[in-house]
Amino acid sequence: MEKPTVDVDILGQSYKINCPKGHEADLKEAAEHLNNQMREIRASGKVLGLEKIAIIAALNITHDMLSGRKYARSNEQQLRELTSQLDSALAHQTKVG
Repeated sequence: MEKPTVDVDILGQSYKINCPKGHEADLKEAAEHLNNQMREIRASGKVLGLEKIAIIAALNITHDMLSGRKYARSNEQQLRELTSQLDSALAHQTKVG
C-alpha cells in the first residue's frame, strides 16, 4: 500500500513528505504550526541558523505538548476525586433517606 505524498512549506522551503492515507490534513496542519513557530523564532532575531531555529521550535512545541498532558492528567485526577465524593454523598443520602 503506497503512502500519499504531501507537499509542505517550511520557511520558504518545499518538502515532499510521505503520510499515512487519511492523515494528509493533519500533516499539513502540523507543518503550518511548525512553520509559524519557526517564523516567530526567526523574526525575534535572537536565534540564527535554520538548525537552531528548528531545535528551538521543536523544544517549544514539545514543552507545550507535555504541559498539556500534565494539565489533562491533573484534570482527570480532580474529576475522579469529585466523582468519588459524589458517589459517597449519594450513598450516604440513600442510607439516611
